[in-house]
Amino acid sequence: MSYAQLIEKLRSLPSDKQVEVFDFVEFLSARFGDNSKLKQHHDWTDAEFSFFSVGQALRGMEDEPEIYSQEDLKERWR
Repeated sequence: MSYAQLIEKLRSLPSDKQVEVFDFVEFLSARFGDNSKLKQHHDWTDAEFSFFSVGQALRGMEDEPEIYSQEDLKERWR
């Protein structure tokens, strides 16, 4: 895939998905830095794995309708 194709695919995504792609690129950049580190094996820290897995688990939930309200809670914390 060429750079132009990549940019065109990115532009075709909805803005919330473009933000998700940008966040993932930032994550990879922070994790690996430059390309020379991509060839090295690197174990994920607990924080890195947690950040990535929670992001993947919650992906798309912002589009779901809210089905529970405050009245559905049995107990309120003050």
